Amino acid sequence: MPNHVHFIVYIENPELNLAKLVSNAKRFLAYEIVKRLREQNEFPILSLLQQGVPDYQQKKNKIHQVFIPSFNCKICITEEFLIQKLDYIHHNPVSGKWKLVDDYRLYEHSSAAFYELGRELPVQITSYRNL
Repeated sequence: MPNHVHFIVYIENPELNLAKLVSNAKRFLAYEIVKRLREQNEFPILSLLQQGVPDYQQKKNKIHQVFIPSFNCKICITEEFLIQKLDYIHHNPVSGKWKLVDDYRLYEHSSAAFYELGRELPVQITSYRNL
């Protein structure tokens, strides 16, 4: 999605803090995004990201605000709920205002092709059926 991401995560160790894991992932991803923007001389975008840093964080020497500080988590206890969320995620690129592709299974940043067409993807995906 152009401005957000959906994903389903399975954590084997229930003692791990999901919010902390997501926070760390966003932090490291933000570093990588800024690094690549610098390498590609995308200074107008970097300037926008600098403008998004709140005053109190500027005092802590934060330079860029890549992500809006939000996190929405739904715990999937039943397979039915999990499938509902997976279906929502897969159809998101073709619903509402997005219309990013004609066929949701062909959106390159989705696992729909893995589940629906049996295609291998450039990232490792483990089917919920194998957990």
